[in-house]
Amino acid sequence: MSHPTDRPAVWFVTGTSRGLGLALVKNLLVRGDQVAATTRSTGRLLSALEGVDTANLLALEVSLTDEAQVTRAINATTELFGHIDVVVNNAGYGYLGAVEETSSTDVATMFDVQIGGTWNVVRAVLPQMRAARSGHIINVSSILGVLSFPGWGLYCAAKFAVEGLSESLAAEVADFGIRVSIVEPGYFNTDFLTGDSLALAADVSDAYPGIREMIKAHQAMPGSQPGDPGKAATALVTLAQSENGPLRQQFGSDSSGLAETKADSLKAEILAGRELAHSTDYVR
Repeated sequence: MSHPTDRPAVWFVTGTSRGLGLALVKNLLVRGDQVAATTRSTGRLLSALEGVDTANLLALEVSLTDEAQVTRAINATTELFGHIDVVVNNAGYGYLGAVEETSSTDVATMFDVQIGGTWNVVRAVLPQMRAARSGHIINVSSILGVLSFPGWGLYCAAKFAVEGLSESLAAEVADFGIRVSIVEPGYFNTDFLTGDSLALAADVSDAYPGIREMIKAHQAMPGSQPGDPGKAATALVTLAQSENGPLRQQFGSDSSGLAETKADSLKAEILAGRELAHSTDYVR
């Protein structure tokens, strides 16, 4: 059993001072669970939690790309709470720009956070979860880890990588009683599309006017997204408590609909290319 039923659960959550991570921390503290919350600014996190009982909170200022800092954070959590039941790798940011406009520095930074940071947390927590033969790792991807749109190339590439990492991890740790889940949110009413969480390609050209228009539309979107972050936090708890949930779980009606359409189109493409695919085998 990966989620305790006889005591408060211990959660380790990254990216907690804004958005879905903040909503989750609030939900967990109100529930009475014990929470280690990483952020780049504990002051911002504690300010955002004003009015919430933080007696069960361990706020940790951590750079997830620094493996030593991540290991110290995992150790501090274990020393205080005794163990870790659920890890939620939620930290990340958006990025908009054409593939041609995306610099090598932008690529490295995105993958350092989305993949390097996630990998650092997974490596640090797995030994204790394997020893306990219990635990649940939830990696927050995106519907853009399932399908791609113009202008989202770098973000999609990183989220596709999160999906691949998570799928391999799930198979590797299943025999230890550890569950892995991939969460694929759609548009939620957070600050993800604001300047605090959204980076833009710096060296742009006039070759991609459609992408410029898309960026303007997204910058005007905050406040109109269909997803409720409070309900997403509740859904994360439900997912963690489930013993037999799916590997992939969409959050939001938009994400669910897009994933279904992608699954249908992918199957159609595979069937259309089956004859050519089979033609490349040796004839024996």
